[in-house]
This record gives sequence, C-alpha cells and structure tokens, in this order.
Amino acid sequence: MTESLLCLLVLGGALYALLLWGFRVLPREGWQVAACIPRQRDADGLWSGLNLTWYGFFTASTYVFAVAVLLLLLGSLAVPVWLTLGLVMAVLALCVPASSLVARWVEGKKHTFTVGGASFVGILVAPWIVQAANLAAPSPDWTVPVPAALAAISVSYILGEGIGRLACISFGCCYGKPLSEASPLMRKLFGPFHFTFTGDTKKIAYAHGFQGQPVIPVQGLTSLIYVTAGLGGCFLFIHGRFLASFFLTLLVSQLWRVLSEFLRADYRGERRFSAYQVMALLGVGYGAGLSLWFAGTPVPGGANIPAGLAMLWDPAVILFLQVLWLVIFLHTGRSSVTASRISLHVVREKI
Repeated sequence: MTESLLCLLVLGGALYALLLWGFRVLPREGWQVAACIPRQRDADGLWSGLNLTWYGFFTASTYVFAVAVLLLLLGSLAVPVWLTLGLVMAVLALCVPASSLVARWVEGKKHTFTVGGASFVGILVAPWIVQAANLAAPSPDWTVPVPAALAAISVSYILGEGIGRLACISFGCCYGKPLSEASPLMRKLFGPFHFTFTGDTKKIAYAHGFQGQPVIPVQGLTSLIYVTAGLGGCFLFIHGRFLASFFLTLLVSQLWRVLSEFLRADYRGERRFSAYQVMALLGVGYGAGLSLWFAGTPVPGGANIPAGLAMLWDPAVILFLQVLWLVIFLHTGRSSVTASRISLHVVREKI
C-alpha cells in the first residue's frame, strides 16, 4: 500500500507540473500549429499546406494516458491485460465517433469535437459493455468486477480530460468570458489568474475576436479540478472503495461541466441551458442509479499499483498505445479550419 501511495504522489506531482507549464505557455500564438505538411504546389510557386495541431498532439496523448491509467488500475487487480484492451476498444469505438457526431447535432458544426458528448456516451455504454464481457467469459478468471471497472473507467476519464484541456488551451477553444464582461466578483477572483490568448488563427480570435483580452481561465480551472478529483478517485481505488471512487469522479466531472458552462463564451448551441449541461445532469442521475444497482456486487480488496505498472511494460500494450496515439492524432490533429502557404527554397550559403 505504501508503494501504491508513493506512485500516486509522484503521478500527482508530474501532472500538476505539466498543467502549470501549459497554463503559462499554451495560450501563445506559436502553440497552435505543430507542423505544416506541403500538399500541392500552386501557380505562384507556394505550396498549400496541411496544418497538424498541438490540439491533436495533446488529445492523442490524453487518450493514451487515460488508457494507460485504466490498464494500470485494472492490472493492479490482476485483470488480464487483453481483457482490458478489449473493453477499451469497445468503448472507444463508440466514444471517438460520438465526439464529432454529438457536436454536429448540438452545435450544427461539422469540423468540431466535444468531450462532453463523448463522455456522456461512455457513461451510458461502459457498464453494459463490461457486463456483456463478463457474461460471455468462459471462465470466472476472465471477468471484471463491475464496480472496479466503473471506478477505473471514471478515474481514467477524469484524469485524461484534466490533461486534455491543454489541447483546448493550445487551440484557443472552450474559452471563458472576457473579464471586462464579468461581474466585479469574477474580475477580482480571476484578475491575477486569467488567460490571454494571442494569434489570429486561434478559435477565440476568429469566433469572437477576444484575442489579446484577459478571459476567465475555464480550461485551467477544469484541469485543476479534474486532476485533483482524479487523484482522489485513485486514492479511494487503492483502498478498495470502488463505488465511492466511481461516484466521486463522476459527480465532480459532470457537476463542474454544468457550472463551467456559465463561465464560457464559446458557442454551445442556441439554448441558455445547453444540451451538454442536460447530458451532464442526466449522467449524474444515471451514475447514482448504477451505484445503487451494483452496490451488492462482490469486489476484490485493495489495488497493487506496482503490479499494474509492471503490466504496462508488456510489448503488446506498448504497441497498442502507440497505434492508438497515431490513430487519434490523425483523427483530431489535421486542422480543417486553418490552412497554410509554404515557401520552400535552398539556403545558398549552406551549400
């Protein structure tokens, strides 16, 4: 148990350090586009380029981190790695497309993504995917205790989204209201801790023209709240309090989604109380029902985190995570709302 808590402390220190770096650096103009790939040469000699974004980099890294946490937590309970990977693929097969389909339905926009919509779909389907896998298992050794699975999925999700908000900061999306339009209390509270985005191609610039203006740091608040709740969920998981871990992380993530929407300025649909807020409240009620439904399910004892870490060194796991990163990056990192014009030339003095 001492080793498990030490691992948790190291993880927490690393995550908070990453967030503080991201809050300071990522609002800058140079942290939106990571690379430009020449695609077609135009008549004027310049190349039309495809922009690869830091949004895609951080989103792909977030997915990999969340899956790694899930593997770690379930591996600490001796759940076979191949079974966890199967659950991951089943959930992702539904949630990744949902991130764009739900955004298209709510916002009417084709080239955008929503974590809120994807998480709502995940909350709905995850417990029944686990149940179906348990029913199909040929041996009791190949089953996953549902409360433990719910806790592991919820903890990995909230930690992943906490880090994933760095993607939003880099792209300038999911932004808060300008401090100039906020109440006196909000201006006093967030005056020393605001975000100021620079760059005409960030979403906050072309959607609202708020570049260069201090805004409420909604993404940063979300990151800090989610990572803190996720670490608390890990603590409960380590001590075998699986349903408490599940409901804590679910409650914090969904209620903050409801509250944070009132601080945001980006488009969330035509309703004053958005569809994402409705989904979040429904998710809390659904999660409470799941907690009651599975309250009597037998669960194993505390987790052995070092044993879970050892499972991450499996070559198959490493290869799976690498492929997952590439797939997610290609899905979310190719910018369709920005373009580039590239000049290629020889540096004569270095020939």
